[in-house]
Amino acid sequence: MRDRLFIIIAGAVVGLLAVILVMQGNPVNMGFCIACFIRDITGALGLHRAGVVQYIRPEIIGLVIGSFATALYVKEFRATGGSSPVLRFILGMLMMAGALIFLGCPLRMVLRLAGGDLNALIALPGYVVGVWLGTYFLGRGYTLGRSQEQSAVSGYAGPFLALVLLVLLLAAPAFIFFSEEGPGAMAAPIVLTLGAGLLVGILAQRTRLCTMGAIRDIILFKDYQLFYGFAAIFVVAFAGNLVTGQFNPGLEGQPVAHVDTVWNFLGMTVVGFAAVLAGGCPMRQLILTGEGQGDALITVFGMMAGAAFMHNFGLAGSPAGVSPAGQWIVFISLAVLFAIGFGNIKARLAAGKKGQARAS
Repeated sequence: MRDRLFIIIAGAVVGLLAVILVMQGNPVNMGFCIACFIRDITGALGLHRAGVVQYIRPEIIGLVIGSFATALYVKEFRATGGSSPVLRFILGMLMMAGALIFLGCPLRMVLRLAGGDLNALIALPGYVVGVWLGTYFLGRGYTLGRSQEQSAVSGYAGPFLALVLLVLLLAAPAFIFFSEEGPGAMAAPIVLTLGAGLLVGILAQRTRLCTMGAIRDIILFKDYQLFYGFAAIFVVAFAGNLVTGQFNPGLEGQPVAHVDTVWNFLGMTVVGFAAVLAGGCPMRQLILTGEGQGDALITVFGMMAGAAFMHNFGLAGSPAGVSPAGQWIVFISLAVLFAIGFGNIKARLAAGKKGQARAS
């Protein structure tokens, strides 16, 4: 009961902070969006040139540093890595591709729904289907292999890079690109956004808060523990939007959203599928990075590469909808995810058969 209460509190804090950040300047229905914020950072570093989505988001820095400090304090920091890094990089790319088709990560999906965006209500079952597809492979022995202990320096890489981003943010406009209009130009004060990221990083590290994990655990184990946090984010954000007048129900005219129903559904299917195969949703990958997991950092790098790819080639969704090329990316992403899933089941089964042959 105590753990359940803690995770509900953590979710409630995330929902409340999302509302406050929007009131203080973050884009509407985007108070706390991991994929959007990683995309903005990618643009600020010049890796894509979509001028309206370029900014170093302090929330991302805070998530990693908050998780890192907490993991050190509770002695859960452990430098590991080496579990299929190339595949994890690809999974990060695919996770971001799906998110940019829908225009938001799973966390923003919940926040969009709490703000009245009914397009998110269409995306939610798509996310559930994606997670269900991933659990199909988990149940049949899918694995990317075990991570290995690595030097402490390797584990410090993620937090160090987060601090580098903080230095670049404080040095702006030197070395980086910032939006002058659009969502990238909308941001709450740095002290507030960094503090929010630190607080959520601490809470998420202690509770293992993960949108994908919430659905996966229900499907596999009938365990609703993580779901309580998921639900608390929605309830508090919904209540906050009602109180502050930010609730705007409907499909049309939602901020940074489109009404292409099929692609909202399938975009989040890709995100859910990739998140299961990678071992965590976008936020969870950042928390694991703070804990010293190099595999999660590789996945985050993959997400950055995915953001650059989607925007540099005009494949990301927009308020006007999803282009034919972007639609093909969804089908290609699903095909690659199935290939990774089936390929790693076969690899494990083959290894088992070889072991049995040697034993006989």
